[in-house]
Amino acid sequence: MKTALLSALILSGSIAAALACAPAAHAGNLVDVGVIDRDTGTTLPTHYHDGKLYIAGTPGHRYSVRIANRTGARVLTVLSVDGVNAITGQTADPYQSGYVLEPYQSTEVDGWRKNMSEVAQFNFTALSDSYAARTGRPNNVGVIGVAVFREKYHPIPIERERDDRISEGRAQPPAPPESLARADAQAPKDAAATTAAPAGAAPAAKAATAQAPAMEASRSYNGLADARPMPRKEEALGTGHGARESSSASYTSFERESSRPNEIDSVWYDSYRNLVARGVIPAPRPIAVEPQPFPNGFVPDPS
Repeated sequence: MKTALLSALILSGSIAAALACAPAAHAGNLVDVGVIDRDTGTTLPTHYHDGKLYIAGTPGHRYSVRIANRTGARVLTVLSVDGVNAITGQTADPYQSGYVLEPYQSTEVDGWRKNMSEVAQFNFTALSDSYAARTGRPNNVGVIGVAVFREKYHPIPIERERDDRISEGRAQPPAPPESLARADAQAPKDAAATTAAPAGAAPAAKAATAQAPAMEASRSYNGLADARPMPRKEEALGTGHGARESSSASYTSFERESSRPNEIDSVWYDSYRNLVARGVIPAPRPIAVEPQPFPNGFVPDPS
């Protein structure tokens, strides 16, 4: 059953094509995910460590999450920031609201959605000042996740002309084309597979799968600040609830192919200083400086 879902305005073809060329923090099979520093206009580079992808954020800078659909079909992307759904503010679950992207469409999510025309900006801030911590949910601060769902396929029925000879029993109906025969043979099996709920799923989760809203977004492209080596570890970074800004959205319909996400892409983040202290980013090597025989023209006073 199809339901009304949230979506944002569709990107123009030229903007979508430009965004598709931008580097991604996480390149998945269905979508690419990148994080953009909006104060510098650069894409934050990634650092691979212990099976995870990390980015270094700059405290106080605004950022956006860029999601690019790599497929020729619509997908639903449920965005989680610090374990919180970026649309509803609920503790994140894949069955909740998300953004619907058209084939090969790219979008930037700039903040927590407040209504159909505004978001509160994402910004890097101290963990204690993050939106998740301020709402009593600090345990998952420091990670951005995108759960991706394919859209359920509904074949378009083909109306065939009726042959009077069939009704009179004088001839057999013509055999369907091979492509149609294969589609017909597979349809019942596919339908059963895509509508099955995961083992042990709660009834509420199954209901949410059928009713969860979704969104489609269109934004402009930005992206990374120069990370400078810092000597000591500081408080971990989180995502704050920043100033409001305009961000139009509208409704669309979307039916998930399966109750389970087809893909989950995750990117962890912290400050450059903390990532160096944790060994995620290698510490920069000091540059050796040769002693100079004449560093000054006159004799300075001793300190």
